Amino acid sequence: MANPTVPAPSAAAVTASELRAWLASALPRLIDAHGVPGAVAGVLVGGEIVDAAAGILHQGTGVPADTDSLFQIGSITKVWTATLVMQLVDEGLLDLDAPIRAALPEFAIGDEEAAATITARHLLSHQAGFEGDLFTDTGRGDDCVEKYVASLADTPQLFTPGTRFSYNNAGYVVLGRLVEVLRGKSYEQALVDHLIQPLGLTHAAPGPYEAIMHRVAQGHIAAGEDGALVPAPIWAMVRSNGPAGSTLSMRVADLLAFAKMHVDGGVAADGTRVLAAESVAAMRQRQVDVPFMGLLGEAWGLGWELDETPAGLMVSHDGSTIGQNAFLRVIPELGIAVALLTNGGDVYAISRALFEAAFDKLTGTRVLADPPLPADPAAFVDEATAAPFLGTYSASVMDVVVSRDDAGALWIETKLKGDFAALAPAEPPERVVPYSERGLIQAEGKGGVHVVYAFVDSDADGRHAFLFTSRALPRSA
Repeated sequence: MANPTVPAPSAAAVTASELRAWLASALPRLIDAHGVPGAVAGVLVGGEIVDAAAGILHQGTGVPADTDSLFQIGSITKVWTATLVMQLVDEGLLDLDAPIRAALPEFAIGDEEAAATITARHLLSHQAGFEGDLFTDTGRGDDCVEKYVASLADTPQLFTPGTRFSYNNAGYVVLGRLVEVLRGKSYEQALVDHLIQPLGLTHAAPGPYEAIMHRVAQGHIAAGEDGALVPAPIWAMVRSNGPAGSTLSMRVADLLAFAKMHVDGGVAADGTRVLAAESVAAMRQRQVDVPFMGLLGEAWGLGWELDETPAGLMVSHDGSTIGQNAFLRVIPELGIAVALLTNGGDVYAISRALFEAAFDKLTGTRVLADPPLPADPAAFVDEATAAPFLGTYSASVMDVVVSRDDAGALWIETKLKGDFAALAPAEPPERVVPYSERGLIQAEGKGGVHVVYAFVDSDADGRHAFLFTSRALPRSA
């Protein structure tokens, strides 16, 4: 539902041909301005998809990007996984509010009580509460998702299921396993049989073996002291994390065809019913509020991020893999969507610039909220003000350390662990300043983005119990 205090505008009278010309002109300038090797962008308007490409797919080969090029969509895959799950609901094969053990009796995590109560709704809306940044490689066979779920048996529970939001990759792999069991086929085959083929997609690949038959983008990461981009050392992340977003790739037009199905109430371009209209609507219903950090939606539905805007409800999702980033924004009431796929550079700045310009043309309205800014980037704090924040907050893939120097400046240092530490250079500590009683914000930011670090709950000594970085990271003892 649109914001009731602001009347939703109609889509601006911009034609598909005008948008096509604008994209073709704007995208090359945007990638140059933001150091992006290559990108494809697309817009859904008036039931038509227009797209454009710019730059190169791989710095080592110089192959130019075109509109049929495949880029990884990363965690946007989660909306595809959620759609597969809702198809099971449509067919009466799954109850969203029944414990998932009804279908997966072998599901186990470190907390037996939580394991027995977690539902598909909890998993879809990131409320399951167990640690989720686990990227265990369980091989390349069709049993990799099954083996991954079995590996979760000792995973720690961070909070009671259904009590708060914490982004959970592992939870979506569990959903992928749910699809496998109830469909009797691998997750990737379910993607092909129940989404890719019914939608008539010709340039979508569930894994690297299918992607290699197309023109494929390579991710680029910053390396060395000067931060120059180089091709990433790997193309795909582990197959076992496929349902969470490790391997699915496609051209931008195919991503927008998926978005169009959701805009059109679950019907594909050829009239095929892919998802019940009731399930399309259910995926957009608010399930849980999200602590504010300036990058994520204000709430989460079943798969989708949710934001109320002056133009109506916007559903969205972003995705990141190794050196590739994808962005999708949809305003269903107006029948419009914008997508951007990139392979390195200042991706958040280019996405912001593209979306602001595109939605201005499509709606005549400023759709995106203004990014948060620090009130005083040079602020110093006393010991009492700093005390609730200070400490180390830990997960399997990172430690985040909040400290105060002798002058009273606050600093946050993120220390990646395991395989991720080897794939990215260590980032220096960043200066942060108070944003609220339970928030710190980057003093300098990057690419015009100042990330807010939210803190939730308190222990007996008044110290914050969790640092929220889209994940709820518990304070380390």
